[in-house]
Amino acid sequence: MRIGIVNVGAPACGINAVIRGFTRLGITKGYKIIGIHEGFSGLVKGDASEIQWSDVRGWVGIGGSMLGTRRDTPNSLGIEKVAARFKEFKLSGLLIIGGFEAYDCLIELVEGREKYPELCIPMAMVPATISNNVPGTDFSLGCDTALNEITSVLDKIKQSALGTKRRVFVVETMGGYCGYLATMSALAGGADAAYIFEEPFTIDDLREDVVHLRAKIDDNVKRGLILRAEYANKYYTSEFIHQLYAQEGQGIFDCRCNVLGHMQQGDRPSPFDRSLGTKFASKAIDWLDEQINANIRSDFTVYTPGHLCCTLIGIVRRQTTYSNIMELREHTDFVHRLPKDEWWISLRPLMRIMAKHDSLYESEMSPCSSSSIMIVQYIVVGRSRQETLDPNFVLLGTCHQGVPLILRELVIAAGFDPIYCSTFKKQRFP
Repeated sequence: MRIGIVNVGAPACGINAVIRGFTRLGITKGYKIIGIHEGFSGLVKGDASEIQWSDVRGWVGIGGSMLGTRRDTPNSLGIEKVAARFKEFKLSGLLIIGGFEAYDCLIELVEGREKYPELCIPMAMVPATISNNVPGTDFSLGCDTALNEITSVLDKIKQSALGTKRRVFVVETMGGYCGYLATMSALAGGADAAYIFEEPFTIDDLREDVVHLRAKIDDNVKRGLILRAEYANKYYTSEFIHQLYAQEGQGIFDCRCNVLGHMQQGDRPSPFDRSLGTKFASKAIDWLDEQINANIRSDFTVYTPGHLCCTLIGIVRRQTTYSNIMELREHTDFVHRLPKDEWWISLRPLMRIMAKHDSLYESEMSPCSSSSIMIVQYIVVGRSRQETLDPNFVLLGTCHQGVPLILRELVIAAGFDPIYCSTFKKQRFP
């Protein structure tokens, strides 16, 4: 039995760890692993060969993609050519590693099954992209390494700002329309704001952040850091934000702009991406082995019609999941290449809390009276999502009306599911 393995999309650290683990575990189970070079365009050209045990020696710590990767999809190359190569190489299964382009490729292969029976074999996908924008998983391979790279650069930029005094840096991260890298690196790097596509912003929001930075720098914190995701806004580009901050900050601070570029893809995979890649490889070969054995015919060929044997292997709430690729379509924004539900959005209020944004608390105050403040005492009960944590905890505090929502996000960030939130005392002060 022969199983193909192909990379699609941009390189990401951890891909080679998957190839190494999948190859060696597959050989152990008696399969021949066929490495397809340069994505599906390489497959159409016939550029594929068997990978031996020793071929992947040392790959676990190498970044990028040793097999090579391209963004071409089966439909763009001619799906009939792809199907012909499947038949020529006698593939009984396929593993696709990549980001949103790989997701598109798997959907196209499933849709082509009605016309091309050669495509009716078990197929699995391992998400690997620094953008972390693949539906069906909380984490993609490569995003942890990218986050480490960005945070390291932000630390150096902050050091520069600290040395020159009264300087604000505007930094652009990669990720397309997905704001994961901008948001998480803002939290890790202590940024004052992070502008992303998922959370629309206006010129008033930008000016509000300028006011915050002016007050911050006047208060002896002599530096500022602003992040912007790659496609956060068509008109409010990184250069526009830089010019706005430079103009509005005259006399208080100066401003510089940095576009980090492809260095975010990283050099060496982080320990997390290395181990996650190996785990994904193990889950992928086990799933494909099970599907092949369940659908083998008397002539020793494998046939799986329909879309039931095409899965995306992911991590959701710390658990390995197997999502039917066609069922994930309803949870996908194909125009902007995003999942419709992104778990990390709930962490964004923490960024402004840590940056001491006065605007956050002003917006949470009660609008009932312009001359009084509503003070609310509240209680939040959380249930642990991990056996290692206490099963329940109670959090009690006092704040402006509306801020319990912020505390609820703190509960989620701590690894708990909020199951009860109630105010039990209200008092208005003039």
